[in-house]
Amino acid sequence: MTDTVDKAPAASVPPEQIKAIPVRHYGRWVAGVLVIAVLGLIVLAFSNANINYGIIPDYLLDGTILSGVWHTLYISVLAMVLGLALGVILAVMRMSSNPVTSTVSWLYIWFFRGTPVLVQLLLWYNIALVFPVLNLGFYKDEMNQVMTPFLAALLGLGLNEAAYMSEIVRAGIQSVDQGQTEASHALGMTQGKTLRRVILPQAMRVIVPPTGNEFINMLKTSSLAYAVQFNETIKAATDISSTSLAVVEMYFVASIWYLALTSVFSVFQYYLERRYARGSSRTLPPTPLQRLRKNLRLFGSFRRPEVAR
Repeated sequence: MTDTVDKAPAASVPPEQIKAIPVRHYGRWVAGVLVIAVLGLIVLAFSNANINYGIIPDYLLDGTILSGVWHTLYISVLAMVLGLALGVILAVMRMSSNPVTSTVSWLYIWFFRGTPVLVQLLLWYNIALVFPVLNLGFYKDEMNQVMTPFLAALLGLGLNEAAYMSEIVRAGIQSVDQGQTEASHALGMTQGKTLRRVILPQAMRVIVPPTGNEFINMLKTSSLAYAVQFNETIKAATDISSTSLAVVEMYFVASIWYLALTSVFSVFQYYLERRYARGSSRTLPPTPLQRLRKNLRLFGSFRRPEVAR
C-alpha cells in the first residue's frame, strides 16, 4: 500500500514566468544624436547665410530654366543612344579574334576612359584649330560653322560614354554561358544571328542595371557642356544669375531640377531591372509601393515586448 502511494504522480507546478528584457543599444542612440546634431548645424548655417530662399520657387518654372532643363534631357538621351550603339560595336570588336579590331577597340577605350570629359568637350569645340575646313567630298564647309555647341557636346559626351558602355556590354556578353553559343552554331545560326537573337537578349539582365546608372550619371555630366556654351541647365542658371545677382539661389534651382530628373529616371530604372529579373529570379523584388505597405503594416502591428509564457 505504501509503495502505491509513493509512486503516485506529484502535482504539476507551473514554471516561473520569464521576463523578456530587450537588449539596449546605447551606441545607436549616441550615433543618432550625433547625426541629428550635425544636420542641425548644417541647417543652421544655411538658414543664417545671405541667401534669398524666397525667390527660388519663382525661378523653378522660369522659361530660361525650363529651356535649359529640356536641353539637358535632350543632349543626355542623344549622347546615351550614341554611346550605347557605339559601345556595342566596340565590345564586339574587343572580343573579336582579329588583332587589328581588338587593338583599335582597346586603344579607344584606353584613351576615352583615361582623359577627362571636360578636356574632350573642349577639344571637340576647338577642333577647327586642327581641321579648319571639313571636306567630305560631297560636303565642304568651315569647321567653325559645322562644330556648333550642340555637336561638340554630343560628340564629347557620346564618344566618352561609348568607352564605358563597351565594357558594360562586354561584361554582359561574357556572362552568358558559352554553351548557348555552341548550341546556336549547332543549329546553323551565324555568329551575328547568334549575337542578336541568343546572346544579347540574355545579357540584357546584366547590361540594364549599370546602363541605367550610366544614364543617370549622364544627366549630371551633361552640365559640363556649359564649357562649350551649350544652353543646358547650368548655363541657363548662370545666365539668370549674371543679371539678377542671385548666384547661389540659381544653383539651388538647378540642383532641384537635377534631383527631380534623376529621381524620375531612377524609378524607371527600378521597374526596368525588375522586368529583366523575371527570367533569373523566382520571386521578384517588391516594388516601392509594396515595401511601403509592408512597412505600414509592420508599424501598425508593432507592440511593446510582452511577458513570454
